[in-house]
Amino acid sequence: MLLPKDEAELGAIVREADGPLWIEGGGTRGPVAARDGVRLGTSGLTGITLYEPGALTLVARAGTPLAEVEAALAAENQRLPFEPMDHRALLGTDGVPTIGGVVAGNVSGPRRIQAGACRDSLIGVRFVDGRGDAIKNGGRVMKNVTGYDLVKLLAGSHGTLGVLTEVSFKVLPVTPEQAVVILPGLSVGQAIAAMAAALSSPFEVSGAAHRPGGDVMLRIEGFAASVSYRAGRLVKLLAGFGPAEILREGVAAMWRDIGNGAQFSGTGQDVWRISVKPADGTAVAARLEGADLLFDWGGGLIWAGVAPGQDARAALDGIAGHATLVRATPETHARLGTFHPEPAPLAAIAAGLRAQFDPRGILNPGRMA
Repeated sequence: MLLPKDEAELGAIVREADGPLWIEGGGTRGPVAARDGVRLGTSGLTGITLYEPGALTLVARAGTPLAEVEAALAAENQRLPFEPMDHRALLGTDGVPTIGGVVAGNVSGPRRIQAGACRDSLIGVRFVDGRGDAIKNGGRVMKNVTGYDLVKLLAGSHGTLGVLTEVSFKVLPVTPEQAVVILPGLSVGQAIAAMAAALSSPFEVSGAAHRPGGDVMLRIEGFAASVSYRAGRLVKLLAGFGPAEILREGVAAMWRDIGNGAQFSGTGQDVWRISVKPADGTAVAARLEGADLLFDWGGGLIWAGVAPGQDARAALDGIAGHATLVRATPETHARLGTFHPEPAPLAAIAAGLRAQFDPRGILNPGRMA
């Protein structure tokens, strides 16, 4: 594997490449597929280059371990707003999550319903495109006017438009207290209705999840007195869904497990990540009879553990949404593809963007198939 130590060395590698480059961050999503070409790692590009707690701004090189970023923020009682997941328990992998890998995958956890996705906190990027040129876009403050919004474009591009070298974020203070309102024993339809009621309330719910056959879990964060008041009011609001309880212990661990898909660890199932309108969640669940399900984002995100080789995209027939194959054998990934097929107009736009940023087609070719 090639491990450049700085942006200049990375640019030289890309310019001189005569075949595909398979880009790898910390390796937490499994090894790069064994194909023709060269593995290119970003783990040599490390370090927090700027952190201004008073300005709520952090800048780090792409290969910086996520744990290092989170530790620096925690020391100042701050955090990344979007609660990025750690794939290792779900995928059974080793490696070290990197901040660049988080951006490349637009990795966002349960707090997305309140704080937005990774790309919504991202305010600047540096990257090397397929020509080997270094490009900077965005800045170190939220208000900047710099032309095309490549910041949002690079988030979730999985290394197909460029190799990230540095990322800038707006961060937020840590909330002092957390509580979870638990509603047990609801059907999928009841659970989605309860989560919708909670999320449309004025009580600032920052997490809404449901395990079929288990509980609806509604998280509230803030100052202690406010959390107590809002949790109590939420219990009253949802009284029509049955008795509820307020949980205050183990809240952080609970939501870490939800965000990381821990319930699927070691199950031997294929795991799909399905995004739909929450109102369509009941229909999708009915079509995935026998699947192990977890609803997040108020029902808009469905994690589905299914029998090996099963194509969960069939559950979206006639329903707007998309499904991504997160865990399966290489053979299943090759047969079904990893990402949902794009509509023809969107596929044409995506192909045009790749042709502009990577005219030789050497950066993770086919990665988003």
